Amino acid sequence: MFKSLDDLDLSILKLLQTDAGQSLESLAKQVGSSKTPVWTRIRKLIDSRVIKQQTVILDPEALSLEACFFVLIRTSEHEEAWQTSFLNAVNKRPEVMEAHRLAGEIDYILKVRVANARAYDNFYQSLIRDVKVFNVTALLSMEEIKYSTELPIDAIPREG
Repeated sequence: MFKSLDDLDLSILKLLQTDAGQSLESLAKQVGSSKTPVWTRIRKLIDSRVIKQQTVILDPEALSLEACFFVLIRTSEHEEAWQTSFLNAVNKRPEVMEAHRLAGEIDYILKVRVANARAYDNFYQSLIRDVKVFNVTALLSMEEIKYSTELPIDAIPREG
């Protein structure tokens, strides 16, 4: 973790998470500073990898990707070769928005965004052709209640 985040850094991060497209002038005004120090801070945060990337967030429904599935995967394979094969299979599929290795009875969970159930079935058939899994359970999200890409800046531990 980047060790020397101060209140100004955290304020800048909080604002950028909300809207990374706002002007440097607007950011500086909101944090009570001038443009040059804010730009220097942002460059430092990028160089130290606190800021990983700047991107836009698209509306999946506006793009007809209306079905969101959470895919629970159990495997009886835990060898390195299987894991490499599984990671390659997951990483090459753009439908997989998130993938997590879990502790407990379920080994992996995937968040998969597709147009509909038929598109999910195509994804599923393709995945199991590429990698052997013991059990797959797909859960269709009926409604997205909360979605955020923002980390809880106020919960970051502070020194002193």
